[in-house]
Amino acid sequence: MPEIHYDKRVMMRILFALTCSCLAVAATSQTPTTVTIRAGRLIDGRGGSQENVVVRLERGKIVSVGKANGPVTYDLSKYTLLPGFIDVHVHILWHFGKDGRFAQRDTPEERLSAGADNARVTVMNGFTTVQSVGERGDLDLRAKLDKGSLPGPRILTSVAQINEYTGTPRGERGTPRVLATPDQLRAAVRDAKSAGADLIKLFASASIRDGGKQTMTDEQLQAVCGEANALGLRTLVHAHSSESLKASVLAGCKQMEHGAFANDEVVKLMADRGVYFDPNIGLVLQNYIENRTKYLGIGNYTDEGFAAMEKAIPLNVVMFKHALATPGLKIVYGTDAVAGAHGRNIEEAVVRVRDGGQKPMDAIVSLTSLSAESLGLGNAIGAIAPGLEADLVAVDGNPLTDIAALRKVVFVMKGDQTLRKP
Repeated sequence: MPEIHYDKRVMMRILFALTCSCLAVAATSQTPTTVTIRAGRLIDGRGGSQENVVVRLERGKIVSVGKANGPVTYDLSKYTLLPGFIDVHVHILWHFGKDGRFAQRDTPEERLSAGADNARVTVMNGFTTVQSVGERGDLDLRAKLDKGSLPGPRILTSVAQINEYTGTPRGERGTPRVLATPDQLRAAVRDAKSAGADLIKLFASASIRDGGKQTMTDEQLQAVCGEANALGLRTLVHAHSSESLKASVLAGCKQMEHGAFANDEVVKLMADRGVYFDPNIGLVLQNYIENRTKYLGIGNYTDEGFAAMEKAIPLNVVMFKHALATPGLKIVYGTDAVAGAHGRNIEEAVVRVRDGGQKPMDAIVSLTSLSAESLGLGNAIGAIAPGLEADLVAVDGNPLTDIAALRKVVFVMKGDQTLRKP
């Protein structure tokens, strides 16, 4: 029999490929029917914490939390266990193309592939639920993740975005567009619901790069939010100026985003009306500036636009501090994660605590149970409590004394899937 010679480099490549395949399978493997997890420290997402406890799970649901001895399925006694993180404002399909620039004209297949990559890196860093606001491709991505048992967060989507021109023709280049009528906007809300939207996303103001002034009329806002409320759909409003925020709240809209120029009057109005507020102060603008060359020259990503974003960063911190000082204001957790920011969603929490002065426990409640409540999912996710989904994250360190410990994710479970293990 002839002697067989093995090329060590070839064998190493084969071994590496097999290892990666095994890890990919393991990453999406279902957990056993009954699972027990020992946590050195447990933060329940509702403001409580305890040490050295065991969480018992059955078929992807939390059954009990308490003291227990004996062996466990996962020993996380060196770590802090928390509910899966929630980001109520992402753009999960946004990515950089092959040329390294912000992708705008890629194929649906390329967009789906990039979205799957974004979903994987997002969930592996602890975010088990995101709300993408949004485009119709979000539905395709959600189906792709489910069909392929691929690692990714639970995805809610607005399917589309509504502005002051939605439903009207663009017309010839250089001619001003005609504002949409209330009936056209109501029809757009119904169309989004028919397409499978979980919520309605609308623009009450211009981008921060264009000054952030109110763009939709009060009547238009009343039409969109009134129709959404009648259909049982939540509304999420892009609004920077105080006037656009106030008009949106008075129109019955349920959640405000950004609010860079929010004054104390409108912040108090949000609190009084029980409106959720998502200020986005810690990631989106910083990410744009870090990736300036990848966006510059596309749309309103101009030199002037970047100057406006740089100016808004310290303004956001001041606004956030005023929001924190407003009794009863429901501050939820969203990042507006775009291309370059996926997987770094937790930076928002670090900035809110480090620069904005938010208490670490309050930041964690915002990141979990309060955001779950804003999604209408407070009875399913957002806390470690019996009856809820087994969306769990463990981090190395104590985020109550060092919020940056939330960056150090070592374990991720989403329902009946264990996605990451130490």
